[in-house]
Amino acid sequence: MDKSAELPPGPDPIVRLQEVGKVYDGAVPFRALEGVDLEVRRGEFAAIVGQSGSGKSTLLNILGTLDRASEGTVEIAGGQIHEMPDEAVTTLRGLNVGFIFQFHYLLPDFSVLENVLMSVAVRKSAPSREDVREAHALLEEVGIAKEHHRRANEISGGQQQRVAIARALLGRKPLILADEPTGNLDSVTSEEVFSLMRRFNQEWHTTFLIVTHDERIAERTDRIIRITDGRVVADDRR
Repeated sequence: MDKSAELPPGPDPIVRLQEVGKVYDGAVPFRALEGVDLEVRRGEFAAIVGQSGSGKSTLLNILGTLDRASEGTVEIAGGQIHEMPDEAVTTLRGLNVGFIFQFHYLLPDFSVLENVLMSVAVRKSAPSREDVREAHALLEEVGIAKEHHRRANEISGGQQQRVAIARALLGRKPLILADEPTGNLDSVTSEEVFSLMRRFNQEWHTTFLIVTHDERIAERTDRIIRITDGRVVADDRR
């Protein structure tokens, strides 16, 4: 990896939430988050853990600007999300936030390379030559460059998750949100995927926030944020 243009993680946060709450309307309104204060520095490698229904997914959606908080302030990559129109939020997300999911959500009839380029296709009419060069380089980094021409449904589950990692990183996005990224993989492939994320964190200083129910994964991160009933109840850096 070319690290010459990369800076070490600094004290400025890439994520800052203050008194964030989220209420879903309905016959009986449901409060999914309440009073969440959270600050994440650039370059951190952290886990968000909690039981099903604790608010992890809601928190991740707000961090990824896929949903808006009902109250409080949300700052992502310097943008005051709570004050920005939807179009500006979409632009900020496309430039700064990458997503890795338990189920990779690749387009099965498109090639590996085309799937990586999908992350820029939503912002541009067509990928640039530089985008294509970067996509090839990322596929090399994640170890599947030789598969670039194959359709996504022709490669293994572990390879598909590697494609998802490359897709998330295209454009050198500083913040990656990973939702149970190893939850659908066997133990050997899980280790490979975790190691890849850790390597990009250490060598590119990319910030990773990993939602997981696997305590073994969480214990290998540098910080564990625990959420219960919509509140952050513990925040431990090691």
